Amino acid sequence: MAETTRETEFVALGHAGSTHYAGLETFPSPGIATVSMTSDELVAVCPITGQPDFYTASIEYRPDALCLESKSLKLYLATYRNEGVFCEALAVQIRDDVASALELPPDRVTVALTQKARGGITITASTSV
Repeated sequence: MAETTRETEFVALGHAGSTHYAGLETFPSPGIATVSMTSDELVAVCPITGQPDFYTASIEYRPDALCLESKSLKLYLATYRNEGVFCEALAVQIRDDVASALELPPDRVTVALTQKARGGITITASTSV
């Protein structure tokens, strides 16, 4: 098993709750080609009606030097709980934030948000075709 040469200290990992959230945290990539992460805990609100929108978020990226720490992603997604934002704009915002944290160009990160049905309509917005 390969060990990293850099000691990584995480702010959120190993601490209960979200009081230790310090943004999206990363660690050195062990040489993996692709990473996929999925969460069904993303909630935002409709910017017009204020009604909650529930999402399944799928994030995939091809890392260079860094990988995304999962607890910091969970806490990051929770920050949208009271944000008024459309599904399509939220997908782009998450993609851009993840790409920035990983020091990657946005085209190396794909985000797909599936908004759970409200009013009989399910929306899926993806930053990649």
